[in-house]
Amino acid sequence: MFTQYKFWEPYASPYDPCPPMTVKSYSTPPQLYINFQPPGLAQFEPRAALYHGTLWKELFSPYPGPNKRGDVDE
Repeated sequence: MFTQYKFWEPYASPYDPCPPMTVKSYSTPPQLYINFQPPGLAQFEPRAALYHGTLWKELFSPYPGPNKRGDVDE
């Protein structure tokens, strides 16, 4: 199983006067992991599809909250 979110901790030099940064994250879109659209993918109901921005559940990729650092809302 793939994960849409990747995490890393930036390098902090021992001579760096700034405090080390926290864990950072980035999102990879789900279509990177699906070569071709397989038949019979699970679908959202029409109203939910408009809300999520896609008809297919496997292609939904939520944005994390702007105030969260390293945490992912799933």
